[in-house]
Amino acid sequence: MLRRLSPVQPDSFEFSPKNLEWANAQITKYPEGRQQSAIIPVLWRAQEQEGWLSRPAIEYCATLLGMPYIRALEVATFYFMFQLYPVGTVAHIQICGTTTCMICGAEDLIRVCKEKIAANPHTLSADGRFSWEEVECLGACTNAPMAQIGKDFYEDLTVEKLAALIDSFAAGEVPVPGPQNGRFSVEPLGGATTLTSESGEAHNGSVGLAVRIGDTIKRIDGTEVPITTPWLAK
Repeated sequence: MLRRLSPVQPDSFEFSPKNLEWANAQITKYPEGRQQSAIIPVLWRAQEQEGWLSRPAIEYCATLLGMPYIRALEVATFYFMFQLYPVGTVAHIQICGTTTCMICGAEDLIRVCKEKIAANPHTLSADGRFSWEEVECLGACTNAPMAQIGKDFYEDLTVEKLAALIDSFAAGEVPVPGPQNGRFSVEPLGGATTLTSESGEAHNGSVGLAVRIGDTIKRIDGTEVPITTPWLAK
């Protein structure tokens, strides 16, 4: 997915004294000659200060780390965590549009964003409080379709649930992140289908193999610890 910088840019950027002190402290964590490795945290702090990553901010970070502008631009345009356009002051909604989410209804979620926020991505709502975009896989495929809002994941969405989330943010609330259909995490919607018996017979072969090969297992540091199989202890 092609990512471009916003056509509207501020004239300049510089860290606040507090953020500059923070950035310099991050740089010291890397070996001599490897300070450019701090580019991701430094760009992230610039985004937190400005609300998004402008071209002056990216170039400022590159200068701070002594690296060519293009190298910093490569990082900023690669990761969806970096916002290259101004975002809403209340919420920026990133709809995952990759295969699993697309199959499960991501296009319907995008339609909600178009109706409630703005017709086009990277466009602020009329009041400037909301913005949205489609992004590549966010890694919550089991709970598709989903969206990232700010730093949180909202999963198992429907058209109605996403609309309600936007309304909640607009009302000054912060909805609880995670699955929105009642499940705790990524457990099967139909309930557990494995490891449901208290006897060892119902468990898969890997458990039996672990018991047969011995009563301890060697860790990476060379120490050995007992294999625990609580369902067999009874």
